[in-house]
Amino acid sequence: MANFSKSNVPQFSVEVYQNEFLPEGGREVNAIVTVTSTGGGTTGGMPLAGSAPSPAYGPGRVPDAAVVLMVDCSGSMDYPPTKMRNARDATAAAIGALREGTWFAVVAGTHVARDVYPGNGRLAVADAQTKAQAKDALRKLSAGGGTAIGTWLRLADRLLGAADVGIRHGILLTDGRNEHEEPEDLRAALDSCAGRFTCDARGVGTDWEVKEVTGIAAALLGTADIVADPAGLAADFTRMMENAMGKEVADVALRLWTPVGVEIRFVKQVAPTVTDLTGRRTGAGPRAGDYPTGSWGDESRDYHVCVLVPEAGLGQEMLAARVSLILPDPSGTDAPQTLSQGLVRAVWTDDMVASTSINPQVAHYTGQAELAQVIQQGLDARKSGDFDGATAKLGRAVQLASASGNQDTAKLLSKVVDVVDAATGTVRLKAKVAEADEMTLETRSTKTVRVKK
Repeated sequence: MANFSKSNVPQFSVEVYQNEFLPEGGREVNAIVTVTSTGGGTTGGMPLAGSAPSPAYGPGRVPDAAVVLMVDCSGSMDYPPTKMRNARDATAAAIGALREGTWFAVVAGTHVARDVYPGNGRLAVADAQTKAQAKDALRKLSAGGGTAIGTWLRLADRLLGAADVGIRHGILLTDGRNEHEEPEDLRAALDSCAGRFTCDARGVGTDWEVKEVTGIAAALLGTADIVADPAGLAADFTRMMENAMGKEVADVALRLWTPVGVEIRFVKQVAPTVTDLTGRRTGAGPRAGDYPTGSWGDESRDYHVCVLVPEAGLGQEMLAARVSLILPDPSGTDAPQTLSQGLVRAVWTDDMVASTSINPQVAHYTGQAELAQVIQQGLDARKSGDFDGATAKLGRAVQLASASGNQDTAKLLSKVVDVVDAATGTVRLKAKVAEADEMTLETRSTKTVRVKK
C-alpha cells in the first residue's frame, strides 16, 4: 500500500456514547463508538506538494487508487438481450466517472475470468484515451458460459496487487447464481481477497442469490444492493464509482485494547449498515486486537462494542476498553499511526436510576441490529412455509422500523406484509409478493438509520 504522510491523511475523530454506570454485580458494558473522517487533503490523483512526478504515470500524475470492474458475461445475461447491453452501458458509465490517473481494468466473468481491458495481466491509467479504449472493448463483450465468481475475484486480486496504490477496489455485477464452482471455492477466494481490496457487489434482475452477493460485500467490506431493473444500472454504477473515487485512505483498523480480565463479547459496525467484525480480529500486541474497517473518505460510521468486565465493588471504576483508529505503515518499518482514540469506562454505583438507564445510542443500534436479524429470519421462515413464524418475525421488524424511524425499511416491509398496527407489530403476510420486492428487502435489511443525537 502507498505510504500516507500526515499531510494527506484525513482527520479522524472518535466519540464514545455509553452509560458507564453498572449496578452491584454488573459486568456487561456497551458503547457506541462514532468514527468520523473529514478533510483528507487528498490530491485527486495529483502528486503531493514537493513530490516528483513518476514517469510510469506520465507527467504530473501519481495514481493513488486502482479499480477493477467485474462484469457478468454468463449466458443468462442474454435473457433478455437488453440486460447485457445495460451492463455494458453501466460499466462504460463507471469508467467515465474514473478520476484521471486512476489504475483500472475490466474483467469479463463467466465460468472463467478474462481481463478484457487492457489485458495481459496489466492495468491501464485512466485518461481520455484509455477510457475510450476501454469503452470500445466493452462493446465486444457478449454473453455465454457459466458463473464462477471466485475466479473473477482472484483475477481482480492479481491485477490490483500489481498496483502500488493506497486504495484498491472492485465493483462486481452478477445476474445469476454461482453454479459453476463449489460454495467452498467462493469462500476460499473471499478469504484470500479479504484485507487486500474492498468490493461493492450488485445483483441485477431476480435470478441471483442474495446471500452470495451480500456475503461478497460483507467479506470485502463493500456495499451490496439489487438493481431489479437493468435500466437502472448506469446510474447505480456511476454512484458506486464516484463513491470509490472519494476514498482517501485504506486499511484503517479499529484497535481495541482491554485490561486483564476483560472479555470482548462483540464488535459490530452498526451504521450505515450492520456488519459483525468480531471474528475478524487480528492480534496487535498484549491484550489488543485490530478490526478491519476498509477504506475511508469524508464520512462517519458507528460501531457497537460490548465487553464483560470483572465484578467490582460499589464506588469503584475502571477502564473497560480503549478504542483507537490505527493506520499501519505499509512498509512495516515504522510504528502504526494512531489517528484518534476514545475510552470506554465502567463505574459501579448503588444509584438505581443511573445504573438502569439505557444509553439512547446503544438502545437505538441494539434495535437496528435486531431489525436486520428478524427480517432475515422472517423471510427465511416465509420461504420454508412457516407462515406463523414469518408473520411474528416480520411483525417485530415493522415494530422496530417504526420505533426507530427507519422509513426506508418500513416501506420495503410494506411490500411484503399488510401493516395493521405498526406500533404493536400487527401484520398480515401478503398473499402475493413480487420477487424483486422480497429480494430488495433481504438485500437491504442490514441498512440502518442513525440515532438522532
